[in-house]
Amino acid sequence: MSAAIQEPAMLTERDQEALTAAQAQVNRLVLGKAREVRLAFVALLSDGHLLIEDLPGLGKTTLAHALAATLGLGFQRVQFTSDLLPSDIVGVSIYDTQGRGFEFHPGPVFTNVLLADEINRAPPRTQSALLEAMAEHQVTVDGTTHRLPEPFFVIATQNPVDLSGTYPLPDSQLDRFLLRLTLGYPDEAAERALLAGEDRRGLIAQALPALGAEDVMRLRRAVLATHASEALVGYVQALLGRSRHAPGVRMGLSPRAGIALLRAARAHALLHARDHVLPEDVQALFVPVAAHRLVPENDAGDGATLAEAILRDVAVD
Repeated sequence: MSAAIQEPAMLTERDQEALTAAQAQVNRLVLGKAREVRLAFVALLSDGHLLIEDLPGLGKTTLAHALAATLGLGFQRVQFTSDLLPSDIVGVSIYDTQGRGFEFHPGPVFTNVLLADEINRAPPRTQSALLEAMAEHQVTVDGTTHRLPEPFFVIATQNPVDLSGTYPLPDSQLDRFLLRLTLGYPDEAAERALLAGEDRRGLIAQALPALGAEDVMRLRRAVLATHASEALVGYVQALLGRSRHAPGVRMGLSPRAGIALLRAARAHALLHARDHVLPEDVQALFVPVAAHRLVPENDAGDGATLAEAILRDVAVD
């Protein structure tokens, strides 16, 4: 086990204050979505990626911009369209006549926070250009591997698949997202504040970073060191097993999904200033982590409904 993983999980007072301030700032920029903001920080601290699915105009892009501004990290946005090419994302090698060789020109994926906006408006071949980057934090072009900056965090937005001009994300792509969330319509008070307040883009432009790259990497190491007991791991395994035999589920959760769930639960515990994971952490994360990975049988409902049923069926020992 590396020395980094052996570091104590409890945060210093400075780290805890900075993390609290970062969440508070995003909540000021994205009104009335405290749970969704917390889940976004779970994905970030878990070294995972975030998929936000909802109708246009509900704040998906605003949340991504608010996170990037608060983290003080490099940020790039790619608008996915039907004519977007893989090279438009990862980059391309161009022949240099003077140097008599090919020179690699990095694409927008070479950043810390990448917003893949409306990712399901691009065809599957272009969507898959992100697979290696999301899984390995690197891209390979013309046989040469190029490392991405650290930390690397993808926030993808997508419209519901029943809207025109969308392509469903393949299962392999969905599995690369640690969790999926929806924002939904704001409550009455939040909507009134949005209508009467300053434009969100102006507020985000004025936002000062509350964290930096080194802070994020240190917090991620603390997540890895957060303790999960044998009983807690057994509870996660029971959820995985139930998902593979639950009514209406054609394809249950893989071991990789279980690893993702445990990692997310550790981050959730850390956000609550604990050095150990509780069953409540797993329960808070199970649906966002599992729903997009479950494959329902025909007319068996959506993944979220199935995940909620699985959670109810498995008791905590």
